[in-house]
Amino acid sequence: MSGISWVTRILTIIGGLNWGLIGLANFNLVAAIFGEGTTAERVVYSVVGISALWELIRLLMREPERAEARRD
Repeated sequence: MSGISWVTRILTIIGGLNWGLIGLANFNLVAAIFGEGTTAERVVYSVVGISALWELIRLLMREPERAEARRD
């Protein structure tokens, strides 16, 4: 796995955990660290969103698995 793939996967996980905190505890970790409504907060959200888009593209571009490979 390439370096960019590792970074995007980690950022996507961090974004998911933040959304989990928002949903379960009504706590926004990104806003708590960078301040609510700040440019830094928007940059973090943008980078996480781009990372998720990158992961989606990678997922859609994967070659279909062969039936033989699934049996192993």
